[in-house]
Amino acid sequence: MTDRARATIRDVATLSGLSICTVSRALRGLPNVSLDAQKRIEDAAEKLGYRASSAASRLAGGRTGQVAIIAPKATSWFFAEAVEAAEEVFADSGLDTVLVSLRGQGKVRDRLFDDPTEFSQRVDGVLLFGVNLDASQVEALSESRLAVASVGLEGVPWDNVGIDDEAAAWAATRHLLDLGHWDLAMLAGSEPSHGTVTTAAQRRAGFERALDEEHLEPDPDMMVSAPSTIDGGYQAMTELISTRRVPGAVFAGCDEAAFGALKAMREHGLSAPKKVSLIGIDDHPMSSFLGLTTVAQPVPDQGAFAATLLAERLQNHDDGGAPHDHRLPTPLIERKTTRRSRH
Repeated sequence: MTDRARATIRDVATLSGLSICTVSRALRGLPNVSLDAQKRIEDAAEKLGYRASSAASRLAGGRTGQVAIIAPKATSWFFAEAVEAAEEVFADSGLDTVLVSLRGQGKVRDRLFDDPTEFSQRVDGVLLFGVNLDASQVEALSESRLAVASVGLEGVPWDNVGIDDEAAAWAATRHLLDLGHWDLAMLAGSEPSHGTVTTAAQRRAGFERALDEEHLEPDPDMMVSAPSTIDGGYQAMTELISTRRVPGAVFAGCDEAAFGALKAMREHGLSAPKKVSLIGIDDHPMSSFLGLTTVAQPVPDQGAFAATLLAERLQNHDDGGAPHDHRLPTPLIERKTTRRSRH
């Protein structure tokens, strides 16, 4: 049984069988929620003792009534969807938002987080989306007066929401192995770590763990590192086909890399899954259109959940109990780019 004093919006979503975004809208009285869903959510919230807080009480928890949303690049699909969901929660809570895009510039990140004192005079809280900080920056932020929450970080001393990237990559690789594919390649993401474990590193670890369970060694020639973008996936798959060999199946470290891989395969007269089975991670909005098999992550739910946790910290003057690392589920979605090996 969930601890009633510590029930979260995720607990309500799980009990009602609905998404976190839908639950958030219903509990805050926003439109476009069916009567049936509203009733299920109200019953679940009542059973768990969860109540959405009022905008007025949240504003009383801070001095400026503003929170900052900080993302590496606000225009990418992941951050755009997650930020939009977070902004809706903050707006309905009576909180103004300041959106900061780091645009891949380390100097901007360092200026904000090496000494967050000046920044803390302008906002009451910070919601971080996939911003890799070094140990000294994490310490400086945690010791500031700011309430903090994040999406997609590891080992931080504040509330974090995300997925288990290693487990998601393991599931994707396991799917290929279960289909009888033993000659596997990985298009691995490459991203700066700033001293922290990156998403790309965790997904590579999941790939290697699945192989190890079958007593298989990763083939260095079949591990191609490239940016986690469409162009990166295109370049990596082109390199694989042109200078190495064509594998039986490919695990792309993200769906966008898989899109680039599909383009490269097409240019070389190859198709998925007839010649190569292909799987990604994310469930990008284009994945369904392209028929890509993938391991999905609930992007808007991560933004809405993290924003709710941060708003509740502000309401409770940061007395919301010990911070937690919340992991959301990542279901496998089988579409048209994978099939059983015929060898």
